Amino acid sequence: AYHVDDILTMYNGKTVEVKNTDAEGRLILADALTYAQEKGATRLIDLATLTGACVTALGTVRTGMIGNDQEWMNRFFSAATEVHEKIWQLPADEEYEKLLESDVADLKNVGGSEAGAITAGLFLKQFVHDGTPWIHLDIAGPAFNEKADETGLIGATGVGIKSILHLLQGGVASHDR
Repeated sequence: AYHVDDILTMYNGKTVEVKNTDAEGRLILADALTYAQEKGATRLIDLATLTGACVTALGTVRTGMIGNDQEWMNRFFSAATEVHEKIWQLPADEEYEKLLESDVADLKNVGGSEAGAITAGLFLKQFVHDGTPWIHLDIAGPAFNEKADETGLIGATGVGIKSILHLLQGGVASHDR
């Protein structure tokens, strides 16, 4: 168990000031990103039902995307478009990153009440090595259908998987893997 104002040391050694105990998923995902890179991953895509803020911003129609490499995001966006998955790129301006600054640790686990989907993604970015292309997909909105969609699907949608597979299988968007 942990409490507000605790300071955690992450797998990569960075310290995180806990400002919201309900933002635990990003802590685990941050360590997973570090571990994947330690094991040799040279490009990263993570998917998570990370924030209600993304549902508020984009509803259940689109997945929010944030990343550190525009070319990698463009390729993913093209792959998603080809397989009819709807993605929306979130901004990653420096001003949003400043919301994660802490006086007592390397960063806070939340950026406050504003821009929650963006700051959650930018929190994860802090655990990606410079030069490693990375995409975060906040799938909280389209991850689950409460009622049947146009194909009759109810329940878990697997959103993002078709796009990743298309990219891996050499779709036109994945030309120089």
